[in-house]
Amino acid sequence: MERLDRQVDAYVAWKRDLIREITRYRSWLAHNRLTSDAVEARLERALKLLRTDHITLAFVGEFSRGKTELINSLFFSSYGQRILPSRAGRTTMCPTELFFDPRAERSYIRLLPIESRLEDTSIAQLKRAPHFWRDIPLEPDNPDNMVEAFTQVAATKSMPTDQAIQLGFHPDSLESSDIVGEVLVPAWRHAMVNFDHPLLRQGLRILDTPGLNALGSEPELTLSMLPNAQAVIFLLSADAGVSASDMDIWQQHIRQLDDGNRNRLFAVLNKIDVLWDDVSGDAFVQAAIQQMQTSTAQQLGIAVEDVLPLSAKQALLAKIRGDQALLERSQLAALEQLLCERILAQKERLLEQQVVRQVLALLQNSQHILTERLNKVREQSELLDSRRQDRGQMLVELTARTRHDHNQHHKRLLQLKTNQRLLQRQGELLRGTVRAERLEEHLTRLRRSLTGSLTTLGINLSILHFFRSVEQDLGALENEAVLANKMVSAIYRRHNEENPLHGVDAPLFRLAPYQKELKGLQNKADQFRLQLKTLLTEQRTLTRRFFATLVQEVIGMHQRLRQEAEQWASEALMPLMQHSLEHKQQLEAHMLRLKSLAQDSQQSSQRGRLLARYSLELEEQLAQAGEMLRLLRRPAPIRRQGKVVSLTGAVVG
Repeated sequence: MERLDRQVDAYVAWKRDLIREITRYRSWLAHNRLTSDAVEARLERALKLLRTDHITLAFVGEFSRGKTELINSLFFSSYGQRILPSRAGRTTMCPTELFFDPRAERSYIRLLPIESRLEDTSIAQLKRAPHFWRDIPLEPDNPDNMVEAFTQVAATKSMPTDQAIQLGFHPDSLESSDIVGEVLVPAWRHAMVNFDHPLLRQGLRILDTPGLNALGSEPELTLSMLPNAQAVIFLLSADAGVSASDMDIWQQHIRQLDDGNRNRLFAVLNKIDVLWDDVSGDAFVQAAIQQMQTSTAQQLGIAVEDVLPLSAKQALLAKIRGDQALLERSQLAALEQLLCERILAQKERLLEQQVVRQVLALLQNSQHILTERLNKVREQSELLDSRRQDRGQMLVELTARTRHDHNQHHKRLLQLKTNQRLLQRQGELLRGTVRAERLEEHLTRLRRSLTGSLTTLGINLSILHFFRSVEQDLGALENEAVLANKMVSAIYRRHNEENPLHGVDAPLFRLAPYQKELKGLQNKADQFRLQLKTLLTEQRTLTRRFFATLVQEVIGMHQRLRQEAEQWASEALMPLMQHSLEHKQQLEAHMLRLKSLAQDSQQSSQRGRLLARYSLELEEQLAQAGEMLRLLRRPAPIRRQGKVVSLTGAVVG
């Protein structure tokens, strides 16, 4: 996938440029004594986000739809054979993550035993406990070793039906064992594969999932892993269309991931080679494929262009043989184009919103202060030139005027600090409504109710009451947020009236995304508790699985909400504080320079030259700020190809 290779390379290079310029801006602030703890913290968060950013593609579908074959054709054709196990019937028996970890000393497959489902621990938590996992070394330069190692992912084991039910499996969806009264279950609950591949090295992550049974019995997949993917690629078979089990997966686990962003969910109609007919001709075949594409889009409720017909098997064969005609006929290029133009473009937009715009706002604020200083220095230089006979007195007057400006900004800064303390107290009220202890009370009550309930109805009511309690806490937080937003809006309105050339929009605390996330988790809880396989699971196991999945998601959301409330209360006034502090520091430096000029015993012409040199220093600082702005405003690679020349809403410096 040369085009995807190039596009990912360009994306990573763009992030590297952003990291360099943000680091340069930090040094520039420190050199000019314009930094502050709040600005430093925000820049550090931006850098961390850029350094840890990655792109996750999730491949989902019922078994025998060709998910693993598609991954082989996309990423592993250079080995000249199938690396991931791909054959008729069930192959991928457990969720498999493929990634590159630069900190690891070697490549490996790490496997989590299926019995870990009996632990009171989620997969995310178990990832931090290496002793639970079995490690298999990988030799990326040895294809036979790779094939042999990857067959472990498809391993099964025989166990009594009752034990399989206890682990969360529905016996009707499992194959019978050779041992009477036993069934075959996946040997592993989860697989993590770390090895060096060009695309994985650049931050791409692949999530390969098993069929409906695994999705339903591993809620963490649909609660955390799939929602965090940049794209979910749903595999179907062109010879069968959308089957009943396909629709079950789509309706139960995929459709609700659509958050209004049409760059997220896609369907692949695989195995179009079964429709190839040399007798009827290409026109007939293409018409049949287009008809299948249209009907699939209608059934799934997505756009026709989001359904991609292709043949993963023929694409892999074409790449191994170097057969360009067969590769084109496989139509794999359409998926490559989608990955480049839609998914990467969406990722670029997210980084522009989350990183670039925030850093631009900080840098533009610094640029504004420098511009004001430079204008004042030039004005004062002109005044000195117009009163050559009385430059000494003029410098005294300018120093006095600058001191007056400094005192005014000092008062504004003190007022802002007073407002900051008031806002921090309001922030304590915000955090108080969602304090960790309160959530723990809800969890304790839920745990007690679940273990004490003897009926399905009792379990359902316990879960409903838990979500209602968390929802009420968010309602109390919303009331406090309204008051806090009013306070911040008033402070910003006053600042904008006093500084018409430096108008800034008030950053309001927004709770709606968390309310929406909680509602989504509640919907998931409804599905979880009402699923037949859940009702077949013994109650103690149900309690453990619920706490290890849904409750962990609520806890994570709660933690992020508390952190954002604390961060918002600390930083809501930061743009104004930065403006006043930088202005105050610039005025202090300006007073020192004027004082030095006034005390200089040399000729008045020398004083003028010193003041001119100060002006040049400011111009140099301003030029550096302008250069950083120019580089930060440079569009992301895909936007650049679309001839987008500047970020929307960015102010030209």
